[in-house]
Amino acid sequence: MKSGPQVLVFPSWRENPYLNLLGLAPRSSGYHFLAATQYESLLGEAKRLESGDVLHMHWTSPLLQGALTNDEAIRRVREFAKLLPALRKREVNIVWTIHNRLPHEVVHRESEVALYRILAEEAHAIHIMNPVTPSVLSDICTLPAEKVRIIPHSTYDGIYSAAPDRELARESFGLRPEDFAVLFLGQIRPYKGVQTLIRAVSKLDGPGISPVLMLAGAVKETTADEVREMIPPDMRTVLHLNFVEDGDLARWLAAADVAAFPYTAILNSGSVHLAATYRLPVILPGEDHLRAMFEDENWVRFFDQTNPEDSIAEILRGTDELRSIDEAEFSSFVRDRSPWEISKEYLALLDSLAPPPRRF
Repeated sequence: MKSGPQVLVFPSWRENPYLNLLGLAPRSSGYHFLAATQYESLLGEAKRLESGDVLHMHWTSPLLQGALTNDEAIRRVREFAKLLPALRKREVNIVWTIHNRLPHEVVHRESEVALYRILAEEAHAIHIMNPVTPSVLSDICTLPAEKVRIIPHSTYDGIYSAAPDRELARESFGLRPEDFAVLFLGQIRPYKGVQTLIRAVSKLDGPGISPVLMLAGAVKETTADEVREMIPPDMRTVLHLNFVEDGDLARWLAAADVAAFPYTAILNSGSVHLAATYRLPVILPGEDHLRAMFEDENWVRFFDQTNPEDSIAEILRGTDELRSIDEAEFSSFVRDRSPWEISKEYLALLDSLAPPPRRF
């Protein structure tokens, strides 16, 4: 196979499915991917980049959030502000994918804002997944329209195991046919609003309502014991407060009736696309940019952020409505965002940066 330009991805977490899916088409076309996960390794790997190569920046949190002091964060911003122009001078192309408005647990906010502004100025292409991202970030930085490329987040169709038989999946968790299973799947972190979801589910009572809360995911910035203490003793739950293996994701998604994501800060969410892959309805915060992205999808429900507990509870009371959503309503969304199609769009972006002829 011919060897093409190098793409240095930062941060390149091997276990991250989104990064792996995005690189499918470029790898098959000869692009060679380099990886860096920490600030120091980024500086080292960047020295290997030559004319026509690409630095692709994703999440910025490893750059600054690991700085132990504010002065250290400022120093890193200054170094980064020198690195990008130096790369451009060597005819290295810079791509920035915007995943979040800012890192979720931001520590050095002023430095992070400065970093965003540097990236917006120096990047050759700015990849966004939500079309309204420029307005969401307008108080942080200006994204030049001529640099912006819209490539949606992919689903995970064909990547994970096929959905098992729903009845068998539910039986494996001890769920009865009449139980209404509310799933939170993913890292359990403060900004993700798990306590809000617990309180919302606790409000569900009365005849014909048999809620079961399913929590599955590694606990971050808190402890598993603290999560358990949030749960009322009389609430029925299925808990797995640890990483869910890829081979077991389908079982959780097949068993649930709805996935709830009561986040307090969200721009894009791979969890939503994972739920859609398995034809599972979702509940999201009613932020304007999320409504703009999903308002045409009947399998998405939005809760009122000014009164999230009651709003989520009201949505969950519509068990029959949520269960009646037909799998066919997911078809176009999943088809248009297949991993291979999205990866081909990413390949087109890389090719548009006019790399030199493929190296042998």
